[in-house]
Amino acid sequence: MVTFLPTRPGRLADVPSFTRAIGGAESNVACALAAAGHRTRWVSRVGADGFGDHLVAAVAAYGVDTTAVRRDPTRPTGVYFRTATDRATDAHEVVYYRAGSAASAMSPGTVPREDVAGGRVLHLSGITAALSDGCLALARALTARGPGRPLVSFDVNYRPGLWRDADPAVLLGLARGADLVFVGEDEAEAAWGLRGASAIRAALPEPAAVVVKHGGRGATAFSREGDGAGPPPARGTAPSAPPPRDAVTFVPAPRVDVVAPVGAGDAFAAGYLSAALRGRPAGQRLRHGHLMAAAALTVPGDLGAPPAAAHADRLARLDDAAWERLHLGPGWTRTGEDQEVRTP
Repeated sequence: MVTFLPTRPGRLADVPSFTRAIGGAESNVACALAAAGHRTRWVSRVGADGFGDHLVAAVAAYGVDTTAVRRDPTRPTGVYFRTATDRATDAHEVVYYRAGSAASAMSPGTVPREDVAGGRVLHLSGITAALSDGCLALARALTARGPGRPLVSFDVNYRPGLWRDADPAVLLGLARGADLVFVGEDEAEAAWGLRGASAIRAALPEPAAVVVKHGGRGATAFSREGDGAGPPPARGTAPSAPPPRDAVTFVPAPRVDVVAPVGAGDAFAAGYLSAALRGRPAGQRLRHGHLMAAAALTVPGDLGAPPAAAHADRLARLDDAAWERLHLGPGWTRTGEDQEVRTP
């Protein structure tokens, strides 16, 4: 969607003007991964309008392949407006204009299988599944286990406003079909009544990896051999029954001077996937997730420039004591004199 960011804090009724940006769970992940040096493709639908032109051009500018984005001649591109306040507070407002949008009209019939089958990882979001019956059918088709599919990464992304007329247990079913799942501890409790990381993992036994995010406290990964975005299974083979035991890894989040608390979840998924695609171990995957999230948290919009790979790798390899003292502020992804990474 096209995102409109307020030019100053305040209620939507009082903000006089907005600046235009882009936003959207899956496109955010694609842009962040492309900026980090990975080959990515965004599969979606936008309107045959000016906002659609802007979205496709802006996403492509990050290096994302947009050739699988279809233009809908009869439906508009979705847009939304938000305030500058924290999403977790009562002062936060967000207004979506995406009912009847081009993206909400996606379905298994509008997305050719070849558009989503060529990569090592297919990343999906629960937000798309909530947009319409057709979008939910598409999400179910893409998370159905079977031979030849890529590794499926699924970010639950529970938004209560999107599930007022539907059962969010649907998201649990979609997550169980994935190979790698990202879910916030708070959203799992709100959507499914599950409390604690272990209970979440018990409810999601099928995925090879489940990453439970604890907000500013950190994240826990439950992972089995061959988990999340390493070398994929051989084409034409169905996954075997998973072994019963997990490796459990917790990594605390660094301290971050937050500019705007949006886009962090998508950025975390991108950082984790980037490290996984490069064969990093679970602890470093979580650290890269935290670092990419910090890049988003320290800018006003949904997307922050990721740190250079060598810079991120250096920080991800810090010893535990140095990592826990890490403090990241605006501008930290840049190198040079203005760098605001403070380590002992």
